[in-house]
Amino acid sequence: MMKGTLTNSDVFNLMEKWAPKRLAYDWDNVGLQIGSYEHQVNKIMITLDVLESVVDEAIEKGADLIIAHHPLLFKPLRRMDFDTPQGRTIKKLVQNNISVYASHTNLDAADGGVNDILCDLLGINNRSVLVPAGTEKLYKIAVFVPESHRQIVMEALSTSGAGHIGDYSHCTFQTSGQGTFKPLEGTNPFIGKQDELEVVDEVKIETIVQEEKLQQVILAMLEAHPYEEAAYDIYPLQLNGKEYGIGRIGTLEKPQSMKEFCEHVKKVLDLSHLRLTGDLSKKVTNVAILGGSGEKYIHAAKEKGADVYITGDMTFHPAQDADQLGLSVIDPGHYIEKVMKKAAKQYLDKRLKKEHVEIIVSETDTNPFQFI
Repeated sequence: MMKGTLTNSDVFNLMEKWAPKRLAYDWDNVGLQIGSYEHQVNKIMITLDVLESVVDEAIEKGADLIIAHHPLLFKPLRRMDFDTPQGRTIKKLVQNNISVYASHTNLDAADGGVNDILCDLLGINNRSVLVPAGTEKLYKIAVFVPESHRQIVMEALSTSGAGHIGDYSHCTFQTSGQGTFKPLEGTNPFIGKQDELEVVDEVKIETIVQEEKLQQVILAMLEAHPYEEAAYDIYPLQLNGKEYGIGRIGTLEKPQSMKEFCEHVKKVLDLSHLRLTGDLSKKVTNVAILGGSGEKYIHAAKEKGADVYITGDMTFHPAQDADQLGLSVIDPGHYIEKVMKKAAKQYLDKRLKKEHVEIIVSETDTNPFQFI
């Protein structure tokens, strides 16, 4: 990216490095909602929802890209009626050349996404996925490189995303040997001459890479490799990669009573109230959390040993079922997902600090509920 030439596509690519679209549920509609991939970006506004009032704010503040958590378009449109709230919203977006991008269930599932943000705020540690959706596919890449470029190619592999095992980076295995080749007519060899067999001291560098990073790793390796035609192999692995899915379950640093923990949740998430089930004197240590609507996952929370389950939009009978299971429930409301606004701004600010682009957080309150 060059200064002054930032496009929607550049911003979308950054968001998808954080929350890959493949993590989204198949019923979800993530990515570009309205606009153009090539439209130039000068000001980005982050919001939870795309309502007409939010679009009015974007117009007033001069934003040309809205990044939302909840998609504006969940279902295919049968008609465009400008007398409806959604129709008016879309009309204003198009008339003012404002693009909309949504990162929803993929941001819920992503490392460092909505559920991890909530866990960080609430002090939920040692966490794992609550509702697994799959595991990452892993590959091994083996590259043959002359001894002179061993370090350069290894560094290119590692810095582009390969060679990460747990908390370790630059994980490779290297073996020395000899490579043979004969440059034919029309070649421009780095080593050797046309029509002469060459025997070269080479190194085989092997490392592991996640499927989502495979193509960028290959491109980085080819860029660093000195040969006109680099030799490399790709092997699918039977190893299970990192598990991904929505929700998290983890532990508090020390047990708390339900009453103490509820007060903690209210304070940290800036809530005036919350709904709950269960005994307020009960001690809780294991906490499951799923931002948004998670009532259908009460059994998953119970089976994984949760003492309490935090989620929004609990209805009467699932709350009863949880209570009968001995699982306490805290319903702080769906709106707690607003934590993504500040996090998304921080994420993009860090990566776009050299660009001429302003990133703001919507100040419009899209929570439909009030309490008296």
